[in-house]
Amino acid sequence: MATIPLHEEIEPLKDLVPFGEINAAILPELRERPRLALAELSDAVERTEHVIDEATGVMVRVHRPKGLEGPAPCVYSIHGGGYVLGSFDMDDAKFDRWCPRYGIIGVSVEYRLAPETPYPGPLEDCYTGLRWTYDNATGIGIDRDKIGITGVSAGGGLSAALALLARDRGEVPVQFQLLDCPMLDDRQQTPSSRLEDLLVWSKASNTFGWQSYLGAMYGTDDIPPTAAAARATDLSGLPEAYVCVGGADGFRDEDITYAMRLYGAGVPTELHVYPGAPHGVALFAGTEVARRYTADQEDWLHRQLARIS
Repeated sequence: MATIPLHEEIEPLKDLVPFGEINAAILPELRERPRLALAELSDAVERTEHVIDEATGVMVRVHRPKGLEGPAPCVYSIHGGGYVLGSFDMDDAKFDRWCPRYGIIGVSVEYRLAPETPYPGPLEDCYTGLRWTYDNATGIGIDRDKIGITGVSAGGGLSAALALLARDRGEVPVQFQLLDCPMLDDRQQTPSSRLEDLLVWSKASNTFGWQSYLGAMYGTDDIPPTAAAARATDLSGLPEAYVCVGGADGFRDEDITYAMRLYGAGVPTELHVYPGAPHGVALFAGTEVARRYTADQEDWLHRQLARIS
């Protein structure tokens, strides 16, 4: 049985992980459970919601630091949840830190979830939100030429696909992509994707997430690169990238490979791998490895914002 040791700080905490394998039987219950307690939000950020597509109900939440003047850079964020769970609420704490600290406006998209809405629905929702952000930039105080994207897990996979889609459509310039443990490869053929006893996001959960998202396409070779970015053959012309992943994350190998391929395609790319860190290591907020994981990411973001200013 293939396993990998957890970081010494994480090992004693592994039993605190709030959920195990995700499948069709348990999915409705998981969606009904109260969300994990998040950090208390400050009053330094104003949050407004906008329905951007009446037909689908897709919404965005705009996070704006109080007192911000002039057009500001924007970080457009896509939440995680294996394509089947989650909400844009998951971005609130992040933008509560980032918006006042960096003088940015955050936009979080509430996209439809699989299996009820398989590919390309969630990705098109994310693109609709990005296009809305670009088209309405002046009204919400954004410099439309200073928009970057980010996402965690499935949100990272959607962000990678969104970067490809935005490049190919040529309608919205994206300045950078911050991919946090992105879910990129439906094939699950790498050594790390086959590890047993993965913490937070298991091999079985990963299979269920991809089956839900790809529907009838799952298990075939007829998967578009915008459905699973690891399948893309042309990564040229994409925005600067940051890829981070834990060494005990099932996504480790696909993320390392994707970062190397980005760099090989001429895309400036920074890759960070944290030995022994599981998927969603930021959940273990009191540990030194989680603090490094977050600090490295935010250092890169700060440098990107300085670069595009």
